[in-house]
Amino acid sequence: MESDEPLIYRVGMFFYVIGGGAFLLFVVSDFAEKPEFDFLFLSLLMIGVGWMLRRGKPAPPSAGRFEWLRKKREEARNKKQSKQDAKKKK
Repeated sequence: MESDEPLIYRVGMFFYVIGGGAFLLFVVSDFAEKPEFDFLFLSLLMIGVGWMLRRGKPAPPSAGRFEWLRKKREEARNKKQSKQDAKKKK
C-alpha cells in the first residue's frame, strides 16, 4: 500500500480518529446519565493536535465534475450583466 501523503499527515489523521472515539465515549457516558467530561476534553485536545498536524496539507486538485454547471452559471451571469449594461446606456 503506497501513499503519497507524508507521515505527519497520517499521524494527524490518527489523532482525528482517536479524538472522534473519545468524543463518542463522552456521548455514550452522557446517555448513561453520568457524563465523563474527561472524554470531552481529551477529544478536543486530540482533534486539535490532529488539526495542527494536518493543516498544512494542500487541497486535492479539482476533479472537474461540475465544470459545465460553473460554466453555465458564469455565462448566465455575463449575459445578465450585459443586459444591465445595455439598459444603463439607453
